[in-house]
Amino acid sequence: MAKRTKKQASGNGANLGFEAQLWAAADKLRGNMEPSDYKHVALGLIFLKYISDAFEAKHAELLKEDLADAEDPEEYLAENVFWVPRDARWSHLRARAKQSTIGKDIDDAMLAIEASNASLKGVLPKDYARPALNKVMLGELIDLVSGIGMAEAADRSRDILGRVYEYFLGGFAGAEGKRGGEFYTPQSVVRLLVEMLEPYRGRVYDPCCGSGGMFVQSEKFVEQHGGRIGDIAIYGQESNYTTWRLAKMNLAVRGIDADIRWNNEGSFHKDELPDLKADVILANPPFNISDWGGERLREDARWAFGIPPAGNANFAWLQHIHHHLAPNGTAGVVLANGSMSSGQSGEGDIRRAMVEGDVVDCMIALPGQLFYSTQIPACLWFLARNKNPGNGWRDRRGEVLFIDARKLGHLVDRTRKEFDDAEIDGIAAIYHAWRGEPGADAYEDVPGFCMAATLEEIGGHNHVLTPGRHVGATAAEADDVPFEERFAELKETLAEQFAKAEELSALIQTKLEEVGTRG
Repeated sequence: MAKRTKKQASGNGANLGFEAQLWAAADKLRGNMEPSDYKHVALGLIFLKYISDAFEAKHAELLKEDLADAEDPEEYLAENVFWVPRDARWSHLRARAKQSTIGKDIDDAMLAIEASNASLKGVLPKDYARPALNKVMLGELIDLVSGIGMAEAADRSRDILGRVYEYFLGGFAGAEGKRGGEFYTPQSVVRLLVEMLEPYRGRVYDPCCGSGGMFVQSEKFVEQHGGRIGDIAIYGQESNYTTWRLAKMNLAVRGIDADIRWNNEGSFHKDELPDLKADVILANPPFNISDWGGERLREDARWAFGIPPAGNANFAWLQHIHHHLAPNGTAGVVLANGSMSSGQSGEGDIRRAMVEGDVVDCMIALPGQLFYSTQIPACLWFLARNKNPGNGWRDRRGEVLFIDARKLGHLVDRTRKEFDDAEIDGIAAIYHAWRGEPGADAYEDVPGFCMAATLEEIGGHNHVLTPGRHVGATAAEADDVPFEERFAELKETLAEQFAKAEELSALIQTKLEEVGTRG
């Protein structure tokens, strides 16, 4: 385990000060361009500036070495620095920023970089020359990006560019609203998952990795606790090609080497990493997907706890993730609240099997308004292959920790909440205390907030995993459920009752027909 050090500033409490101003300036240049299109323009240029700055820093070092050839690509690849051809370097593009051909110049630069770096093939945006893209705006955006990190040392400049890229990802997710949630999980949610699961080293996997935020936060965690980039090996899959490209650039900007596969068939139907067993899995799958093709996977070996319904992929994701855990692996998964209580289409049976199989480690109810894609509250599932791993933690078999965090978080704008650092640290500390980690405080139940329940107690609640049922909330608190959630649960209950009624009606009709035939 990496040595713990004093936590460095991270998350939203450590913005660089100019990030919001930079975002506002870039957003002003956007004009009437849709955020979904503009994000590739802006992020592509930030990426180009990053790899050019990294190249120029290494180039300057090589020029000072007598035996080094500063124009030899191998000198850069050996140091995990992308080779940037002369006409693709930022200085060349900045000098041409006000010319009418700047769009084609950028496209040519992107093509040249891809041709020189196999890992970037097919990743970079290359449509800056399209007639609809305002070339004056493009030149002004180049000037804006040119100022990022100019007064800093090389390493500090690249770190700033990485953080700006990450900030802009969040900004575009907010600007796109529901569509933005498809590629971006809010940073405070990702940080909570990472702080709880502590990915110090080993294999980290995300089967639906979006723009790679889980991986960025995992690497930050390792560095902030005395480890190094490279202490964890990163694996991921993403079915959306455009989002996969964002992830590849995001990780490259952070200097993170990762095996991220574009898989247009999705993790269920074409598991690109079938033999992978991960030490930590972090995932925010799309909620309640009804068209996931489950009817074609009825006999799949991954369904260890029951066949997931063809009309909802939530329990397919949970079982896919459990299937990919190493013997002592743990997972944190963001899912819709209905997954904790739904009995529709056999989901209650699968949930009971998972509880009785002792793979559910912790459940957290989240406040509403945390996500760009939905206002309906979500929850966190934590799974564990082995609750008695023998690594100094206590034997927690037969128990599940419940945390009701619905009252936490603070509004950052009219529609969205975030956790602050103290809330993230507090929730993580409770989980670490309950696991009995060396150096952690002793765990105690906190009425109305957290409780360690036995499997028998959970069975007494019909295996419903909603924390409010277990932590001792008052009746008023237990009823304090948003209308959307109550309505969704009511719809599920009614649908289940209607389905049973239709089955009974069909059975009665069959019996009547049999009687009529005999008569």
